[in-house]
Amino acid sequence: QVQLVESGGGLVQAGGSLRLSCVASGSTLSINYIGWYRQAQGKQRELVALIYYSGPTSYADSVKGRFTISRDNAKNTVYLQMNSLKPEDTAVYYCTARRDGLNYWGQGTQVTVSS
Repeated sequence: QVQLVESGGGLVQAGGSLRLSCVASGSTLSINYIGWYRQAQGKQRELVALIYYSGPTSYADSVKGRFTISRDNAKNTVYLQMNSLKPEDTAVYYCTARRDGLNYWGQGTQVTVSS
């Protein structure tokens, strides 16, 4: 099993920045990818960004050029740097990791962007 703990959410004005962190523990070897989804109130959970074990990254079109995903393997931590935030980025952000065909999820961290 993989345990994921997110941090770094909060309230920020439009145009501001936040950095989310996700610390992975447990069976972290052979994780296929790790990254972020988000869920706004009343909407479905959607992909934000992923980073694969081999290094490539993937972003939702809505965040390309504004968000950057990175990882520190020594700390088992993945980061999501979010710049130029917009009110529509308001959501609960969830860290996810895929291993052995299963997706593991963190508890989520709230990001609120005021206009």
